[in-house]
Amino acid sequence: MNKNNRRSALKNMGALSGMAIMNPSFSHSKVIHRTESKNAIGKVLYCLNSSTIRGQKLSLDKEIELASKAGYDGLELWIPVLNEYKKSGKSLKDLNKKIKDLGLKVFDGIGFAQWIHDDDTARKNALEQAKQEMQMMAELDCHRIAAPPAGATDHEINYDVVADRFKALQEIGIQQGVIPQLELWGFSKTLYKLSQVMYVATQCGIPQTRILLDSFHLFKGGSHPDALKLIGAEAIEIFHVNDYSSTAQRSTITDADRIYPSDGAAPYNTIIKDLTANRPQVILSLELFNAEYYKQDAATVLKTGIEKVKAVVKKALG
Repeated sequence: MNKNNRRSALKNMGALSGMAIMNPSFSHSKVIHRTESKNAIGKVLYCLNSSTIRGQKLSLDKEIELASKAGYDGLELWIPVLNEYKKSGKSLKDLNKKIKDLGLKVFDGIGFAQWIHDDDTARKNALEQAKQEMQMMAELDCHRIAAPPAGATDHEINYDVVADRFKALQEIGIQQGVIPQLELWGFSKTLYKLSQVMYVATQCGIPQTRILLDSFHLFKGGSHPDALKLIGAEAIEIFHVNDYSSTAQRSTITDADRIYPSDGAAPYNTIIKDLTANRPQVILSLELFNAEYYKQDAATVLKTGIEKVKAVVKKALG
């Protein structure tokens, strides 16, 4: 990184530091709802990422019903699942009503539009795809969508270039009222470290920028969890919770090795304290891909999962 790039990143650091608290440049009432559920407990909301029970191959309607019964505040829904839901002739408007009637809210959409792709045509198509997916999330009254480095998992890309590409995605998100959450993927060759995500987030120069982190990916990519202390309150709204074995190796661990929070070695006392220290609210979303859990009753997995997440919060905060 040359001197000019370093100066520019420092100049824009407000997206991840105190400036994001003191002087937001957009309407939070449009994009972010500080009290996102009547079931909020203190500073923490409990969310289910539907990947956690996708192996049980339930209908989306059934997954939502089980999440409500288990006591979650909201959901992260996968865009491919929503696409299939629509293709089956079902209505997102009706789905949204059902979600609300069950006391839930859609907190985030998990999409994979390749906004970071090197090919100009592929990237243009990906931005159009992202726009359409944002419109879907807006139909569900959801104001976030994940923006992982899909399309750059097997090669590195210059981070100034990445920042420019993410800025283009952000501008579409601002227009749609659905903000992309720049996601760290520990297995990718690009955006696998928190320092890289922070650089892109600041270099793109848009105060609306938000980042999406994950206990597993922080470990997989080799980021130090204490770096969470350096990130401003507005920059993180959702954090994916899961755990990994104390004997896990970064070079070989996979998504399928994720386990319940508190069952492994992730430093949750530190993570939870840092996430809640200066934030009015944070959403903890349980995201697992464990094949052994997929063999179990889905309701049991969801109940165990939320109990485990609440336990790490209680232990950290007293």
